[in-house]
Amino acid sequence: MTGPVLAVDQGTSGTKALVLCPERGVIGSASAPVRPRYLPDGRVEVDPRDLLRSVIDAGRAALAAAGEPAVAVGLANQGETVLAWDPANGEPLTDAIVWQDRRAAELCTELAPHADLLRERTGLPLDPYFAAPKMAWIRRHLTRRGVVTTSDAWLVHRLTGEFVTDAATAGRTQLLDLDTVAWSRPALEAFGLDAEPLPRVVDADTRVGTTTAFGPELPLTGLLVDQQAALLAQSVTTPGAAKCTYGTGAFLLAQTGPEPRRSSTGLVGCVAWRIAGRTSYCLDGQVYTAASAVRWLTDLGVISGAEDIDTVGASVPDSGGVTFVPALAGLAAPWWRGDLRGSVTGLGLGTTAGHLVHALCDGIAAQVAELADAAAADLGAPLTTLRVDGGLTRSALLMQAQADLLGIPVEVSALPDATALGVGAVARLGLDPSLTVRDAVPEWKPSAVYAPRAGADEAAERRARFRTAVAALLDGPA
Repeated sequence: MTGPVLAVDQGTSGTKALVLCPERGVIGSASAPVRPRYLPDGRVEVDPRDLLRSVIDAGRAALAAAGEPAVAVGLANQGETVLAWDPANGEPLTDAIVWQDRRAAELCTELAPHADLLRERTGLPLDPYFAAPKMAWIRRHLTRRGVVTTSDAWLVHRLTGEFVTDAATAGRTQLLDLDTVAWSRPALEAFGLDAEPLPRVVDADTRVGTTTAFGPELPLTGLLVDQQAALLAQSVTTPGAAKCTYGTGAFLLAQTGPEPRRSSTGLVGCVAWRIAGRTSYCLDGQVYTAASAVRWLTDLGVISGAEDIDTVGASVPDSGGVTFVPALAGLAAPWWRGDLRGSVTGLGLGTTAGHLVHALCDGIAAQVAELADAAAADLGAPLTTLRVDGGLTRSALLMQAQADLLGIPVEVSALPDATALGVGAVARLGLDPSLTVRDAVPEWKPSAVYAPRAGADEAAERRARFRTAVAALLDGPA
């Protein structure tokens, strides 16, 4: 069966929907906002009904914009966002605890004796970023009723009545055995979740069920967690290639192929996807605040929005000696210190908004460069190029800083909304099993390539200054 597919990317700050035609590309698009609540003590939550409403509203609007029906739908999700809900009627029993939330930190400290076992079984370090600590926190502090799952399982249930999650999303819980791609009994026992009903783990290209949420009945044939969907859309399908998505946070993923790999450098080893029964794996590193750090500067009045980065930054040639560690929600890989907060050093009476913007771009780029170094060490070979997507790739200042600090070309995706494109591809694979991944994924075309301009000495000095600032945070009071 041929025809357009509806690809829905349910993200942290909004949901984007595309109607994708295999011949004509994107023929309709729409978005709907989501407004998570940022609360004291690192808590971030959202009303689950807002997530569902945004999925339905964006999907219907995209189909209306396309002016023709779709033949299938795919759904991408946030990954580590969790909630408890009633499987009898689908009603939420709690707010959704968002992936950035840190409330399970104390529980992780308590479970520290299990950290080595959990990393070996699941590939993930023990950290409240992942879903299982949040799930255990809900069970301990909020409710024992219903089921507790990642947000995708609830959304799929509300759309189709089914109780499933895809293998890559399951791999973000810290409850999935990385080798068998099945729920891990030792991990479940460690978190006290061994009596929980859990969703069935399915391939990304599974025909899950049907939904009438977007109009006439449609089969749901694609499920994939957001960053892995972007990895697929950027054709990062061979070992050693890598991509970075610059959204609320920045997420670097490097493909490792059909064998699971445990990182020795602080990255996450996880499932990239399972398609047609075959599992691919990746290494994953996270920067918790990218666009959210830009929003922080905006809220302070330093800039009026992300569109100002390049114009304000152009007022000065560099950061003027200012160093910004934008760890506004903590440091993720490879440090895993979510308790830390950011720093701005080197301020003087001559410091301007332009210097702060340069320093922020350098800070985001330096964190991504640390992740790239870690991936290269795990892979045993340096990365040769980095493919990038996400809203912040519109900033030439940030992309040039990224190329300079990496010392390799940075290729910017010509197709925005890579996550939606990736889940659209798996929806097409679920609809037509005769297709190959190469058939389903749009041809990779960079819209721009940023080559390094900074000399090796200058890049090394900028990175050393950033590492010194990070070291000061790490050596400070816990």
